[in-house]
Amino acid sequence: MAAGAAAGCAWDPTVSLRLGHPALVLLERCRGAGPFRAILAHLLRLGLAFETFPMSRLLHFATAVSSPRLTREADLLFRHFTPRPNLYIYNLMLSASAAAAAGDSTTSSPRRAVALYMSMLASSVHPDERTFLALLRSVERLSAGRQVHAHVVTSGFHSRAYLRNSLIKMYLDAGDVETAELMFRSTPVPDTVSFNIMLSGYVNEGCTAKALRFFCDAALRGIGVDHYTAVALLTCCGRLKDTLLGRSVHGVVIRRVDRGDWGLILMNALLDMYAKCGEMDAAMRVFGEADEKDGISWNTMVAGFVNAGKLDLACKYFFEAPSRDLVSWNALLAGFARYRDFSAVIKLFDDMLASRVNPDKVTAVTLISAAATNGSLNHGRSIHGWVVKGFGLQDAFLASALVDMYCKCGNVKGGHSVFEKALYRDVTLWTAMISGLAFNGHGTEALDLYWKMQAEDVTPNGVTLLAVLSACSHAGLLDEGCRIFDAMKQRYNIEPGIEHFGCMVDLFARSGRLTDALALARRMPMRPSRSIWGSILNASLACQNTEVAEIASEELLHLDPAEEGGYVLLSNLYAAGGHWNHSDKVRQNMERKGVRKSVGASNFES
Repeated sequence: MAAGAAAGCAWDPTVSLRLGHPALVLLERCRGAGPFRAILAHLLRLGLAFETFPMSRLLHFATAVSSPRLTREADLLFRHFTPRPNLYIYNLMLSASAAAAAGDSTTSSPRRAVALYMSMLASSVHPDERTFLALLRSVERLSAGRQVHAHVVTSGFHSRAYLRNSLIKMYLDAGDVETAELMFRSTPVPDTVSFNIMLSGYVNEGCTAKALRFFCDAALRGIGVDHYTAVALLTCCGRLKDTLLGRSVHGVVIRRVDRGDWGLILMNALLDMYAKCGEMDAAMRVFGEADEKDGISWNTMVAGFVNAGKLDLACKYFFEAPSRDLVSWNALLAGFARYRDFSAVIKLFDDMLASRVNPDKVTAVTLISAAATNGSLNHGRSIHGWVVKGFGLQDAFLASALVDMYCKCGNVKGGHSVFEKALYRDVTLWTAMISGLAFNGHGTEALDLYWKMQAEDVTPNGVTLLAVLSACSHAGLLDEGCRIFDAMKQRYNIEPGIEHFGCMVDLFARSGRLTDALALARRMPMRPSRSIWGSILNASLACQNTEVAEIASEELLHLDPAEEGGYVLLSNLYAAGGHWNHSDKVRQNMERKGVRKSVGASNFES
């Protein structure tokens, strides 16, 4: 090393610049920021810091060894004390920028990386594979990633396997699955690493079915399975809630992956898959056989039992866990809230605060939803005060939950007050207020708020439009409802769902336009639900329209032959019109099919 250094123009043998210099030896043994700064001052006094090799060791310590990283010091040294940076120094600084970009949401780090790379090219320092790997870790936009890819090709590094895999990952992370697929298919000999990158990319992009097909194709090509493959496949099975497929993957793991290579991540993926599939007995067996468990393992069990409705076992694992974090507290709180045990929610929340666990916005939404479900306005107001104290008025999502809570408790004025005080109103908050007004019978006010939302250039979504159509339906605003329904596809490019069609059918039926309601139900692109035919039947009964009532009843009986409501309503309709023979036939048909009339069940819910 000393001989190589002496041969370079940056070395001056008269001042004994060599690797064994005492200051450099101390730097190699340095373990903290304080000693580093002392050594830096010493090197500056000796004039050694201006030489390339000592500076490279200083920057190496500041950017790669020190914990925490001395990013500011490294940047100052590079800009003011490194007149002739070489490839090694440029790569150190690029890697530091990449690390900063990974932990920073601002654009300063990616811009810094680009500036370093441009400076490097301007200084006629040629990049290598490490340069491009650092640049790829820094990019945030797909356009920048494509430019890096172009430089990789022009620099002749496109055949390097590790760099190629990094490019595939970059495209997948940016959502450009098509380009990633092209790169993978052009790989001369795909290995397990590139296969796992593609598989994980499909999973992360939500392409579950494509991920499974890709795995089958790769298995036929003889590409091996490791624990990374297994984790991606188990994630697919959990999303699909496919227990049989999950058990098959579990079997593949047992056969092809050595038990010593399983690791905690794979074990937790198995737990998560079985929990999402509702197979908590299998999850318990995996949990019991695990050599190592962490907080994620315990939280997965708690959440799994909560989702399965087994709150007793959820509590058992919750209290047996070596430690309880915010995730576990929130999971159990959500369980009690889901099953409407409001007193347990409040008690658990008090225990959470007593344990010095700081609640977050998920906790707040759970508490607000629990108060809304329970209809407890006093508790809701207390929770509202705590939310404002802890999170302020700037969070639109929390404001939406509060608006929903007040409206479900019948206090529309309180909900509107939250809406007006919110510092930022997104489509979710507007939708919550419109829904709350509609829910409480203020259809005209809900429609007025919708027009105000339009005036403020907030684009509605499908839920917003459903709330407005519901308001129009209950307020009898037929023309406005038709106009909004037509605008869904034409103006907002939103395909109406069965709920939107249901509101329109109900609106036509309530307005006495039974023929239009029937026509819309028949031309829907999906099969009408029981509630849609029920609204037509109820309206036809109110209008004494026997013909439409017969059609709606027949459709209801076709959907659910065992439901007595349709029979009873049709029989009563015939009887009210004096058609006793028809009424008796309906009753006889009901008895012949073994359908029994429930006590007091003479109305059909629309």
